[in-house]
Amino acid sequence: MFQPRVPLNPLPTGDVVPVIHPTAIVQPHAMIPQQHTGACSCQHTPAPAPVPVAPARSGVQITTGGVIALALGGTGVVLVIGAVLVSMFLAVAITGASLAICALVIRSLLNTQPTPARRR
Repeated sequence: MFQPRVPLNPLPTGDVVPVIHPTAIVQPHAMIPQQHTGACSCQHTPAPAPVPVAPARSGVQITTGGVIALALGGTGVVLVIGAVLVSMFLAVAITGASLAICALVIRSLLNTQPTPARRR
């Protein structure tokens, strides 16, 4: 299933490249169990017993305390994100209002006609 398969591709010369099939990798130092017949003087360790497999659970089990913790955690996350978004909105609104006031002051300064100085 996970072996790459290269399709036959004709070369510009018309030759066909064959598919290369992967072969099994031979490990030179693979452990080969020794076969003994009858009683021998060597001391063999017995084969390890198979490890019992725990039965598979049928889904996630959440206790009442876990549900309450998840609800409180979710509420806290929503409140923190809401506070951050509201503060960013207020920062943009205050900046916009101050720029509008500055623009009005500058416009009024530019539009006023200078009055001639009065003589006494």
